[in-house]
Formats: sequence, C-alpha cells, structure tokens
Amino acid sequence: MELKGEYRLPASRETVWKELNDPETLRQCIPGCESLEKNDEDDTMNALVKVKIGPMKVSFKGEVRLENINAPESYSIVGEGKGGIAGFAKGRADVHLQEAGPEETILTYQVDAQVGGKMAQLGGRLIESTAKKLSSEFFDCFAKRIAGEDAVVEGETVTA
Repeated sequence: MELKGEYRLPASRETVWKELNDPETLRQCIPGCESLEKNDEDDTMNALVKVKIGPMKVSFKGEVRLENINAPESYSIVGEGKGGIAGFAKGRADVHLQEAGPEETILTYQVDAQVGGKMAQLGGRLIESTAKKLSSEFFDCFAKRIAGEDAVVEGETVTA
C-alpha cells in the first residue's frame, strides 16, 4: 500500500533536517515506539514498537535504516520489523524538504508499506486505515515538535 502527504512547517530546512535525524525526536513521534537506539558505526537504528492493528496488539522488533541521504534535502527511511506469530511489517518512506522561505519548509513524503503473516489476513482496508493513521500520527507529532504544541500546522496523509 502507498500513502503520501505534505506538511508546511514554520522552520528552516536545516532545523527540520536536524530533527528528522534526531533519534529522540523520532522515538517520541513514532506511534508506540518504546525504544529507538542509533548504532554508532552507521545510519541504522534498532527499534521496539508496540501497536494495535484491529483486534491484534503486536510488538515489532526491527531495524530502521537511513538511505539515499542528500542533506539537508532528502532521504529514505527504510525499516522492517518482526512481530512473532503476528507476522512482519516493512516499509519505506521517501522524505523531501523544500525551502518555502527563510523560516518555512515544505515536507513531502511517500510511504510504501507491506505486512505479512496473520496481520495480512485482517483485510486490506483495515491495514490501510491503520497505516494511514500511524503515518498521520507520526507526521502530526513531528510537525508539532517543529512548530510548537500550540501552533496550527497545515498537512495531511492521503492514500496514493
């Protein structure tokens, strides 16, 4: 399944880039993320995420990699997690930052996600709506961290 979205953020591209590469910011914004630890030798992070997908509560252990890094303009976040008997989830988010003024950045993204195992049996609409909800939660949280809790931020996630 594919999702895409766009957010207009009241910060410079460099500020947004710095936050997108901060493991603590990512940990706080990834829905259900219990831990996210950056490996010192490369652009990978180990993650533990617990989410509810329909009637299933699943804990995923996995790795997140940053690829195609073109600082401070774009990169890809690629991850795969194993959820035991529930199955697996893997995905890729291509993120692009465009300057829209000295203190404004347009963040666009496209997500491609897949699930397998028992989760895949839940049905495409349930998986798609959950993926859309989780993507929206992440980028809404990220936008609020950049703009401040009280700020109104323009943006949304849509099915591609």
